[in-house]
Amino acid sequence: MKKWTLALSLMLGMICLQAQVLKSPNRGDGEGEGPFPQLIVRGATLINGNGAPPIGPVDIVIENNKIKAIKNVGYPGVEIDPKNRPALAPGGKEIEAEGMYVLPGFIDMHGHIGGKAQRADAEYVFKLWMGHGITTIREPACGNGLDWVLEHKTRSEANEIVAPRIVAYTVFGQGWEESPSTPEEAKRWVRENKSKGADGIKFFGAPPEIMKAALEENKRLGLGSACHHAQMDVARWNVLNSARAGLTSMEHWYGLPEALFADRTVQHYPLDYNYLNEQHRFGEAGRLWKQAAPPYSEHWNKVMNELLELDFTLDPTLK
Repeated sequence: MKKWTLALSLMLGMICLQAQVLKSPNRGDGEGEGPFPQLIVRGATLINGNGAPPIGPVDIVIENNKIKAIKNVGYPGVEIDPKNRPALAPGGKEIEAEGMYVLPGFIDMHGHIGGKAQRADAEYVFKLWMGHGITTIREPACGNGLDWVLEHKTRSEANEIVAPRIVAYTVFGQGWEESPSTPEEAKRWVRENKSKGADGIKFFGAPPEIMKAALEENKRLGLGSACHHAQMDVARWNVLNSARAGLTSMEHWYGLPEALFADRTVQHYPLDYNYLNEQHRFGEAGRLWKQAAPPYSEHWNKVMNELLELDFTLDPTLK
């Protein structure tokens, strides 16, 4: 079983590596301006994202890519007095936004840049994100190769391309001919991953001793981590195991219902179930949740409270 799970992880990594698409071209004429030493968004109605109601008109002052000030400049329906507005610095840029709403940039926590299978090049995917207000993405797998993703991350930071900010997570074992098979190898791979410039690791699962070693080393180094708790390993290592070892977030829903089992460790599989048949995988998902402890039951509360105490993130990737 151990050989099989390692082979599966390696196979998934190789599939990602083979999915490289065309690099994004440099930003063209008419595709944005700046950067500016100062940018002021004038007269907008602000939704700040903390649950507060809209407020406006406000002037938003941005300097060096950071919001420097948000100033109330009047009242709805009343002409704004210029004397109450922040002054524009030399070389700065103004955007008139009266009658418009301004929101913080959205963050896509699970955004694959794309591959040949999707028939979508990087430029299309980046512009689609930006057009929907997504200004930061976490790339969970670096499917086009870590160097490729880090190059686009650098070019995005330098405003050379039209793209969100990129946070690069590498598939565990990616770049090695064989996936780490001992705790010592797992730690070494994690250290190499950091040295290459990755921001974190995407796991699909591994034998418990290897997952524990990799996650603990990753946490020690200050990198992020995500896990798609694939069913090939979840009976031995579910979301609770990962959270206790230092995982940052779970992806999709895998691994959580298994942590909520109160009377079993393995889900009930039909006799003809095959993991590589996605109709089986997704078709059994609803039935899997019915095997977990009911919401707000004693076991459900125990698991959820522990995840809250561990400051664990659920990233369900809803569509």
